[in-house]
Amino acid sequence: MDASLFLIAPASPDPIYRQIVEQVRRFVAAGQLRIGEGLPSVRGMAEHHAVNPMTVSRAYSQLEGEGVLERRRGVGMVVAAARGAGLTADERLRLLEPRLRDVIREAGDLGLAAGPVCERLHALFLSPLPKTRPLKSPARAAR
Repeated sequence: MDASLFLIAPASPDPIYRQIVEQVRRFVAAGQLRIGEGLPSVRGMAEHHAVNPMTVSRAYSQLEGEGVLERRRGVGMVVAAARGAGLTADERLRLLEPRLRDVIREAGDLGLAAGPVCERLHALFLSPLPKTRPLKSPARAAR
C-alpha cells in the first residue's frame, strides 16, 4: 500500500498516530488491505506526510499490539492473518457508530432535525471524494 493513500490532517483534533490507526483499521475491515499485504515503511510514511517517524511507529506498534498487523523480517509491517479476512457490512457499519453518534450530538446542539441532517449526509455521500482520499468505498464500487 502506498503512503499517498492515507489522508493525514495535521489540523485535526485527532492525533496523527490515531488517524493512521483508524485508517488502517478501516482498510483492513473493508478488505482493502488483505492478509500479508504490506504497509508503507515508517520512514516512507513519515517522509510522505512530513510527520515524525515516532508518530508512525507508535501507530504501527499499537496495531501490532491489537493483532491487526505483524512484523515480518525483510518486509516490514503486514496485515496479520487473524485480521485480514475483512468484516461483514454490519460489522463495518458498527465501526462508524461512534462518529455517527457524534454527528447526532452536534446536530442536536445546533438545533437541527434528523431529516435535513440525513439529506445532507446523503448528498455528501454521493458527491465525489477529494482526489487525495484513500481507496474507493465498497458502496461506490457497487454502483
